[in-house]
This record gives sequence, C-alpha cells and structure tokens, in this order.
Amino acid sequence: MYASDNNTDNQAGRSADGKYAVGEWKVGMTNGEWSWGTIRNINYQLNTILGLYEQKQITGTDKNIRQYIGEMYFLRAYKYFSLLQKWGDLPILTQAFPDNEAVLVAASKRSPRNEVARFIINNLDTALTYMSPNFEKRRTRISQDVAVLVKSRVALFEASWLKNFKGTPFVPNGESWPGKAKDYNAGYQYPSGDIDAEIKYFLEIAVEAAETIAEKYKGQLVQNTGTVPQSEADPENPYFSLFGTIDMSKTPEILLWREYSDALSVRNEVEVAVQRGNYGVGVTRSLVESFLMADGKPIYAGHIGYTYNDMSIAGVRKNRDPRLTVFLKVPDQINTFKNMDNPATMYIPVEPKPDITTGADDRAYTTGYTLRKGGTFDRALCENGRSYNAACCFRATEALLNYMEAQYLLSGSINSGKILEYWKLIRERAGFTGEAIDPNTTIDATVMANEKLDWGAYTAGQLLTDPVLYNIRRERRCELMAEGLRWMDLLRWRSLDQLATEHYHVEGFKVWNSDMTSWYNFTEGNYDGSGNATVSSPALSDYLRPYEKNMTSGNLYRNGYTWSMAHYLQPMPIKQFQLTASDHVSVDLSPLYQYPYWPTTTDQPAEK
Repeated sequence: MYASDNNTDNQAGRSADGKYAVGEWKVGMTNGEWSWGTIRNINYQLNTILGLYEQKQITGTDKNIRQYIGEMYFLRAYKYFSLLQKWGDLPILTQAFPDNEAVLVAASKRSPRNEVARFIINNLDTALTYMSPNFEKRRTRISQDVAVLVKSRVALFEASWLKNFKGTPFVPNGESWPGKAKDYNAGYQYPSGDIDAEIKYFLEIAVEAAETIAEKYKGQLVQNTGTVPQSEADPENPYFSLFGTIDMSKTPEILLWREYSDALSVRNEVEVAVQRGNYGVGVTRSLVESFLMADGKPIYAGHIGYTYNDMSIAGVRKNRDPRLTVFLKVPDQINTFKNMDNPATMYIPVEPKPDITTGADDRAYTTGYTLRKGGTFDRALCENGRSYNAACCFRATEALLNYMEAQYLLSGSINSGKILEYWKLIRERAGFTGEAIDPNTTIDATVMANEKLDWGAYTAGQLLTDPVLYNIRRERRCELMAEGLRWMDLLRWRSLDQLATEHYHVEGFKVWNSDMTSWYNFTEGNYDGSGNATVSSPALSDYLRPYEKNMTSGNLYRNGYTWSMAHYLQPMPIKQFQLTASDHVSVDLSPLYQYPYWPTTTDQPAEK
C-alpha cells in the first residue's frame, strides 16, 4: 500500500514506467485493464437477488440482507470508478447478458463519461438506502459513511476532469470528441444543459457529501505529536500509530480497514518493507520539498531558525511539517524495539545509510529518501511474508480535503463555507502550531515559479497562477502521501501536459556536494554514465537521478520523463473492435470508438 504512489512525482521505483517514454506504450490486441468480469458477477447477483428479495424468498434477518445488497451496489460503483479513471466513456451495464452476439454488441455502446459518473453516484445513493448505520462497529465492512466519502471522491474527480479538459477530445462534445462520430452519441446534450452546469452539478455533490463526513468526524481526527518513538518508554504518537497498528477498530477516523492475521495466515510484507528500502520504492525530492517548514512557509521562504538544509537527511527533516518529520526515515534511527526476544531474521535494528547502489529488491534505496509510514517497530512482524499490519482503506480526513477543493472551485474564495475551518483543523491535527496553522501564512509566502518540481502545480501545461488552489493541492499531497491517491489526482488536474515540452528529471536526495557524499566510496566508474554505472553523475545534478545512471542510448529515460496526451486514458484493445464489428474485422463497423490520440492498429504508439 505505502508504495502505491510509485511512478508519480511522489515516489519512484527501481524501474521507470513506460508511459513516460516516447513510443513505449502501444495499442495491443488485448488489454487486461478492459475487464468486465467483476461487473458481470455483481450484475448477476443483483439480477437474481433483487427479484427473490421482493418476493420475500430470501430467509434471514432483513437488516443483514439489505446491508449485503447495499454492499453489492457499492462494489459495482467502486469497480466502475476504477474503470472510469482508466477509460472515461464506458458502456453502462446493469444486466448479466446471455452469450448472444447481437445482445452483447448492442450493450457495448459507450456512454459519455459524465453519464458514467452519474451512474456511479446513483449506485452509491442506492447503496445508502439499503445499508444500515453502524452495521459493523469494527469498521471492517463497507458502511454508509464509506459510500458517502466515495461519492464525494467520484464527484470531485469528474468535476475536475470536465473543468480541466474542457474543449478537448477528452470530454463529451469537446473538439474532436470521438464519441460524436457514433450515431448513438451524435446528438448528446449534457443533462445539466452544458459542460459548465455539469461541472457545478458534480462540485455541489462533492461538497455536500464531503461535508456530511467532515462534520461527523472532524472532532475525532488523530493528533500528530511530531515525534517518532524510539523505545517502549517513549510516549506513543497517535498519528504515527494510525497507519502502523494491527488493529484500527479503535480509530473512528478510519472508516474502513483491512485486517490481517498471523493465526489465519492472512499476512503482508509491510514491516519488512518499512525496515528496508520499501522494496526499492523511494520518495522523491519533489515530494520532500513540497512539505512546508514548521513555520508554515515553503522551504524557499524561511527565516532565521527555519532555513531549509538538505545537506543531510536529518537536516531535511529539521523544522519541517510534522508529517514529514515522523514519516521520513533518517539513518541511525531505531527501527525495532518491540518484542525483541522474537526470533525474526529479517529485521534491521537501526536504520542504515541508504544503499543506493545495490540491485537487491529488499535493500535498494532508489532515491535515498524512504518512508516509515505503516511501520510498527515490532520485531514480531519482521519475518518475510509474516507481517500483519492493518491496512487503511478510507479515512475521514479525505472528506475535509475533498470539501476544501470542491468548495473553492465553486466559489473561488478561501473564505467560502468551511474551507478555512477544515484547513486549519487539518494543519492543527498534523502538528503545526501558531501562525503555521493558518493557511494564509503559506499562501502569502508562495511563489509559484519556485514550485515547478510539483506536478500538481500545473494544469493543461501551464503553471497555476492561483496560490490558494495550489496550496489546497499541496495540503492534499502532503496529508495523503503514499496512500495511493496521487495518480488519480494528477489525472483529474491534467497535471502532465508540461512534460511533453519540458522533460522532467526524477530526483532523490542530495548525493553530491553534501554531507552524504562521504557515505559512499565512489570512483569515477560509479558515475561514468555507462551501463555499469551505479549512481548518476554530479555533472547532471547534485541530486540523485535514479533513472539517469545509465546515459547510453539504450536508456529511454536518460533525458528525463516526457508525456503523450493519449496517455491520460488507456488504449482500446483491437480485439474488442473486431468482436463487436459486424464483419469481425473492420474497426469502423464496431459501435466502439478509440480513445483520443490512440491509433486503431496494433503495436502502434500514441499519435500525440
């Protein structure tokens, strides 16, 4: 989980992702992401169960039966939301169809993406009518609160997408929208009247749903003390423990969590990963530098006592946002102090200096920066494949962030609604004090020209000019780091266009001309740019560039990341065109259509 922001500007793994290279991502005959098995299974169940339920032919407690039906509606919505993020326009299916070609071809017609988002929200609303409040008090089952939170997420996603891609082929009726070429979408009109009204419609839903959860849980958010325990005698930091515990049932802020069990052989490898290099997924310089100083100002705006120092990892962490302070690992910290009599063999008692030259998965520190988020300090969990740390699926703090962004997009004013109230609450809970709690402290000190490492500082290839909107995005980035939401946010913000014209260099810690240079006994052969180089050259940057060690022509990322507009969505697999075409050959005879800038022949890269 805590490496799930990999391949973004937040985290970087041992290998770069092909979507950031020219010509690497190509149209295939098949595409495993175009997968409808889960949807069909849920439809089959609902088609069967609803009829039996209405006829009172299902025995059992009515409250339980309704809860389970509600969960199925939720799961259909959640799966559709996953598909929406990858594909945009989609067929809306509510039936488990028979193996009849004519029926299946007719069902393949794609609805405009906003109609899909409306369908998802409708499913969540239906789920709410079936589910009971507080059905399962340990919060290991889907609940009404989870459905409402996801509703805010879906609505904010779609509103953001429509707003930021307005006028392009990526929105219904945008210029060259491919759906227009099909007769069933040719005369499409937005239910709200036009795209601006549709954006408002989704934003209002996002605000209302997010506020519902925020108001319910704002007094129960966990406090960050800003300290990392180093012995069992040290006081617990509730915010740190929030992510690393094995039992999240006592934390109301967590709306849904997954429980693991050593006794039942339901385990993970979180603790082993945290104690090493997170299996080669490191934190980027971009993420580290986006965190504020403890005075609430960006790193370039500090004053006496709050000067940013990246000559060492300990210096990077000093006087910073308390969330970075507790989660960024620092050499010589104690890794394990609980259950020390346990015979685990995989634990590392003290955090080592980052091993940035090894190729071993379990020891590699790709960027030099690594997170401790999700750790427990428990030696009993340090055996490979024997961890049973709990996993947070949804937490209420996201609702406050969703509200802030949606309400600001609606009103354009930081003083609108409860934006400032929620923002200050997040800051205070994060461990800020004094003037740093006030977002205006940050906003007034923000210089957008200094924020170019953050992809979230861009929309449609342009650096934002609104420091309020940018800092709402920044707050979200810092609060939700390593929780798997960064890619979703970058998509809806349209934050990747600029890579097409200004290549992006993924960087980690300051390996050259810093106190950390002496940690390594480098010779010129280590950084000569050859295929055997183990570290990037100081001639490129003082900061480690994990994908620019090898500067030979075979390295597609030697000049940094680039971007193709087509990559905002997946390419439709050619086999689907053939299956649905009347002659089973011609793409043009299929009711399906290809996504913007993707060709309709196999093994071809994006056209733009």
